Amino acid sequence: MPLALLALTLSAFAIGTTEFVIVGLIPTMASDLNVSLPSAGLLVSLYALGVAIGAPVLTALTGKWNRKHVLLAIMSLFVVGNLLAWQAPGYNTLILARILTGLAHGVFFSIGSTIATGLVAREKAASAIAIMFTGLTVALVTGVPLGTYIGQTFGWQATFLIVALLGLIALIGSALLVPSNLKQPPAAKLSSQLKVLVQPRLLLVYAITALGYGGTFTAFTFLAPILQQETGFDASAIGLIMLVYGVSVAIGNIWGGKMADKLGPIKALTIIFTGLATILIVFNFAAVNPYTAVATILVWGAFAFGNVPGLQVYVVKLAEKYTPDAVDVASGLNIAAFNVGIALGSWGGGMIVAKAGLMHTPWVGAVIVIIALLLTRFSGQLDKRQRNQEVDNVKPLTLN
Repeated sequence: MPLALLALTLSAFAIGTTEFVIVGLIPTMASDLNVSLPSAGLLVSLYALGVAIGAPVLTALTGKWNRKHVLLAIMSLFVVGNLLAWQAPGYNTLILARILTGLAHGVFFSIGSTIATGLVAREKAASAIAIMFTGLTVALVTGVPLGTYIGQTFGWQATFLIVALLGLIALIGSALLVPSNLKQPPAAKLSSQLKVLVQPRLLLVYAITALGYGGTFTAFTFLAPILQQETGFDASAIGLIMLVYGVSVAIGNIWGGKMADKLGPIKALTIIFTGLATILIVFNFAAVNPYTAVATILVWGAFAFGNVPGLQVYVVKLAEKYTPDAVDVASGLNIAAFNVGIALGSWGGGMIVAKAGLMHTPWVGAVIVIIALLLTRFSGQLDKRQRNQEVDNVKPLTLN
C-alpha cells in the first residue's frame, strides 16, 4: 500500500472527526458561548451546507487544476478552519470556521477517490478507495468519542486544536508522498451537473437521500442534550455513548451494503427506512431510562448509516440509464444531497427544540424518514413500470 494512501486516510479521519464530534459537544459549547441549543445545533447545519456547496461547485471550478495542488489547498483550508475554531473569540467566528472546513470537506471527498485510484494499479482501485474511506469510518468509531472526551475534559477548543494538528500531519504527508504527475480526469463541468439536476428520476433519489438521511439528524444533532437532560447521564459519559453509536454505524454500513447487493437497493432501503423510523419512535419512550436509551442508540446507529450504500448504488444505477455521460457527477451530487439532509435536519431539529422541546425531535425525525420510505416505494414503482414498458416494446422475432 503506498504511503500516500495513508496520508489520504488520515485526512479522511480528521475530516470525519471534525464533522461529527460537535454533536457530543453541543451542550458544552452552548453553555460556554452563551447561546441556545438550537444556535449551537446550527454549527452542524452550516458545516453540512459548506460540504453541499463545496462538493459540486468548488470541484467543478477546480476541475482543470493539478489534483495534488487542489488536495494541498483544501487541506490547508481545513487546517486554517480548525485553527480558527480553536481560537474563535465568539459564536460568529465559529460559524465562519465551520463553513470553511465544510467547503474543504466537500472538495476532498469529491477528488479523494480519483487521487486514491491514481496511486495504485488499476485492479486495486476499489481497494484503494475503500482504504481511504476507512478513515471516515474509524473517525466515527474512535475520533468522535475521543474528541468528545477531550472536549468535555479540556474544553471544546482543545478538540479543534487536535483535529487541526491531525490535518497538518496529513497535509505534510500529502505534500511529501502524493506524486505531482497524477492522471488528470476530465473536468466535471457545471453544464453536466445541470443536466443531472433536470433529470426527474435522479431528483427523486436526491430527495430520498436528503429526507432518509436527514431525518436522523433532526434528533441526532441534539442527542447529547437529550441524554443529559432527559436520560440523566453526566456529560463525561457522552463520549462513551458516542463510541457505542460509532461501532453501530460501522456495522450498519457493512450490513446495509451487503443487503443492497443481495436484495437490490429498493428492497434494502425499504427495510432500513422502516427500521429507522421505528427506532426513532421507540427512542421517544426509551430515552427516559439509561439502559433502554443506550440499547436503542446501539440499534439506531446501524439503521441511520445503513442506508448510505443502497442510496449510492441506486443513484449510480439510475444515472447509468438516464445520464450515462455524467455518472460521476450524479454520484457526487448525491453526496451533496446527504449533506443537504444533515443541514435541513439539524436546522429543523433546532426549530423544534426552540418551539416544542427536545423530546419532539425523535418522532418528527421518524415522520421525515417515513416520507423518504414512501418516496422510495414510489421510485420502485416507477422502475417496475419502466421495465414493463421496455418488455412491451421488444417485438417478438418471427420467421418468414
